[in-house]
Amino acid sequence: MGKRILVWFRNDLRLHDNEMLTEAIAKSDEILPVYFFDPRHFEKTAYFTHKTGLIRTRFLVESVNSLRDSFTKLNGNILVLRGKPEELLPELALKYDITEVYHHREVASEETLLSSKVEDLLWKQKLNLKHFIGHTLYNKKDLPFPVKDIPDVFTQFKKKTERDAVVKPCFLTPQNIQFVEVADWGQIPEAEELLPLADFSLFTNSIPLKGGEQEGLTHLYNYLHTSENLELTAALAKKADVISALSPWLSLGCLSPREVYWKIKEAERIHGPKPFYNQIVLGLLWRDYYRFMFKKYGNAFFRTGGFGKEEVVIAPVQVNDSIALQNWKEGKTDQPLVNEYMLELKNTGFISHQGRQLVATYLIHELKVLWILGAWYFEETLIDYCPASNWGNWASIAGVGNDAKLNGNFDFEKQLKNLAPKRTFSLLADS
Repeated sequence: MGKRILVWFRNDLRLHDNEMLTEAIAKSDEILPVYFFDPRHFEKTAYFTHKTGLIRTRFLVESVNSLRDSFTKLNGNILVLRGKPEELLPELALKYDITEVYHHREVASEETLLSSKVEDLLWKQKLNLKHFIGHTLYNKKDLPFPVKDIPDVFTQFKKKTERDAVVKPCFLTPQNIQFVEVADWGQIPEAEELLPLADFSLFTNSIPLKGGEQEGLTHLYNYLHTSENLELTAALAKKADVISALSPWLSLGCLSPREVYWKIKEAERIHGPKPFYNQIVLGLLWRDYYRFMFKKYGNAFFRTGGFGKEEVVIAPVQVNDSIALQNWKEGKTDQPLVNEYMLELKNTGFISHQGRQLVATYLIHELKVLWILGAWYFEETLIDYCPASNWGNWASIAGVGNDAKLNGNFDFEKQLKNLAPKRTFSLLADS
């Protein structure tokens, strides 16, 4: 029997530009791809929200199904299990004579703690858990500074990174894979099974985004194709901010940030530089920035006091009884545009970055509600939720983030004035 590598998929649900998968194929005789539906991801929090809400759960299920389809086309499959990885991985390693386990490293505390637990358990079996980093545009090793010295101010991070770092080319999509033989690859659960207590009667079928690698690549193509119709796009761009809505696929790793970057660079060579191309690259830089800030500072972003000196303690019962918070969630405030965005979020799981800043600013600075309660709600509802970007943005708007230039720089009336006349033009319809 040759070398067998177990490839533990997490937020990296793709074949293209996947270093972990590419190396596993190159270094083994057979691979065993595995995905775990961890029950902890679908539990309720102390703040009366789900860790993962209806829309994101449906998107996740679709994405895992898409990955399974991709492996099936290569005469293989992915083993899908429901349970805790730290309990199941050591058993799988013994059952299938695994010689090494590969996975992508995360940066938030729950995910890194899980990796550490798995690593310790595998080490007792004399097995190595190899870590990969595949969620960022810039490789950590290629940054012009060590993580501990990354500038806290985003503009400095952006300037130095764009000047001195290089975006690496993408890894090729594998065309031939040898799989471990498995009798039962497992069933992918439906969203209703993962959230049995959720009210699916509120769920609409009009959500324009569908999970999966192929859907993400198609959406990316459509975004670039739309830009070919420069007359229409330019006219709309004068009245609204054009957004690509690529973030849901980026959050689950159905799209690689580098794939997006190089496709945009290719489009620029064909059509010339466009402002809406720059918006996407800027968004990728913000994603990198917050991930590296989480790597640098860890749990500070989850504290109610953030990087400030004061910590606020709030009882869960106070959360449930907050009329202002509930009205904000339901889109029943005194501000029509806030309501419009909140209802859009509830019904589709997505609103623009400008919309997120507006509703967060309103909750924190106008309604005087503790910021982490809004962050928890976004964790449940956002289809593109990722810990670093979500909690980093909320902390900045609350004035307790690490970038002193962003803290306290959010004025609700100013945002309202800028957004109300134009509203955001989204390319959701292109998916």
